[in-house]
Amino acid sequence: MSEPPDRRPGTGSSPDHPRGLPDHHDPTAGIGGAAPAQSALTLRLVLAAFGLIVCVAGGILFLALDVPVLLAVVLFVLAAVAVVDLVVIIRRTLRGEPG
Repeated sequence: MSEPPDRRPGTGSSPDHPRGLPDHHDPTAGIGGAAPAQSALTLRLVLAAFGLIVCVAGGILFLALDVPVLLAVVLFVLAAVAVVDLVVIIRRTLRGEPG
């Protein structure tokens, strides 16, 4: 059996759109003349790096001071979340996503 034809021209891996149609992820594309949505990977990278630095520094500071250890643990958990976010951002950037 053959596959059913695609109803939208240009989807899939056609020469015109090797990564699919632009704005395929943006449900509001084309409404009111709005510009297509852009990925904010660079901003996300900067914010994750900032969060990592602040959380690690704050955790170390809380351990050095005489404060409950729970506050330092919370900051170190948030730093781990920032590391995971950085890994995801770097993988998406290396895959070629703009941003």
